[in-house]
Amino acid sequence: MTRKQTVSKLSVGGGKAVAPPITRIEIDQALGDIETFDSIIDVRSPAEFADDHLPGAINLPVLDDQQRAEIGTLYKQIDPFIAKRAGAALVAQNIAMHLQTVLQGKDRNWRPLIYCWRGGQRSAAMAQIFANIGWHCGVVDGGYKAYRRHVLDCLDAIPPAISVVILSGQTGTAKTHILQAASKNGAQIVDLETLACHRGSLLGSEPDKPQPSQRLFESRLCHSLKSCDPKRHIFIEAESNKIGNIHVPPALWAAMRAAPSIRVTAPMTARVNFLQRDYAHMIQNPAVIMPLLSKLKHRHSAAQLEEWDALINQQDWHPFIESLLDAHYDPAYQRSGSARRANEAGVMSATTLCTADIDRLAHLLTEKSASIGTDKSNSPAAKTDL
Repeated sequence: MTRKQTVSKLSVGGGKAVAPPITRIEIDQALGDIETFDSIIDVRSPAEFADDHLPGAINLPVLDDQQRAEIGTLYKQIDPFIAKRAGAALVAQNIAMHLQTVLQGKDRNWRPLIYCWRGGQRSAAMAQIFANIGWHCGVVDGGYKAYRRHVLDCLDAIPPAISVVILSGQTGTAKTHILQAASKNGAQIVDLETLACHRGSLLGSEPDKPQPSQRLFESRLCHSLKSCDPKRHIFIEAESNKIGNIHVPPALWAAMRAAPSIRVTAPMTARVNFLQRDYAHMIQNPAVIMPLLSKLKHRHSAAQLEEWDALINQQDWHPFIESLLDAHYDPAYQRSGSARRANEAGVMSATTLCTADIDRLAHLLTEKSASIGTDKSNSPAAKTDL
């Protein structure tokens, strides 16, 4: 991969001095060298940035959302030249503001990597000013669009090349907590629920944490997968192909469905007690529960919904949770688990699902997975550079 350099000239005191070159970098090399940059700057609008961005990027827009819309309208409906002139003035003002605020303390050795939508005018405008100041800048060749292609390629190539082990079990068996405990012990995990900001069930939304866009989820997932060693097991919790509003990419979903699984079981009392702790945010705000459960009216009778509503109003949590598991979640698990059980490689039995029990299960998970093979050498994707 090559770096393309453009050289600008800086006028100082009537003479001419050569400014540092602006280096254009292809996306694969930019991501490989990302730690060599002091800052990754996304100059797109805040809405574009919120939808997705490079890992670790900060947003210093050269046009905000409203300005971008106004310049676009001017370009299409009035005159391209007038739009470019007005846009250039706004870009200059916004870059000046960033220099006077966020970037005020950057010294002469600061080295940013800059990108916009296509690696065109917006990133070039900021890079040119930075180069004239004396900063060595990198610009992502192809911009965000090149990065997006990279993410999609990775999400197609990586799953067939990795050794996935699924942790399955009924609702309330602390699967996410077991995986997180295993991660602390050195196991590789991909925590889909954390990446999606959702617990994957009807009551699974996280308080004060909206779900990311599909693109941002896929970027986070790509980064998580690329951080793993394909020669070792990667543990993933059993999920449907949809987590809240987020869809699991097809290649990973196919790998998960074909993967061996280890199932965790637990007594009903342990599950109820665990869920009462884990969903404390809902128990403290019970008014949010019944509107969610009302979406199940096509699956459960009016009498069942009324029973749940009464238990919630009485804050009688143990029988409410047990009834919800027994009438809704456990039958749903039974319906969806037949294919997964065909690939079952082991079973772990919980006792109390307290912290010590979860730690024990985390160690047991890695022990039971030791007999599962990791060889993917016959797969063409195994030769892919992850």
